[in-house]
Amino acid sequence: MPLTVELVAADRRVWQGEASQVSARSIDGELGILPGHQPLLCVLAEGEVRVNAEGGWRSATIDGGFLSVDHDRVTIIAESVDAGSLGS
Repeated sequence: MPLTVELVAADRRVWQGEASQVSARSIDGELGILPGHQPLLCVLAEGEVRVNAEGGWRSATIDGGFLSVDHDRVTIIAESVDAGSLGS
């Protein structure tokens, strides 16, 4: 079962889709999220968020924010997002 991922900036939804893995940097270190991950809520550091979707890695740069994982749903909320290779 894939992850359902949503990346949200303060003013818009940047990207939503299915992914096999999400990688991000929290204030405590690197995170790797796979299907079946335990529920999690953490504060993200400024940096890159990577999503393995549609056969390849895509990335966006965030200014910090929050990441939530619950029942294979990953939600990333940031004040500003540079969509990078994620697209809209």
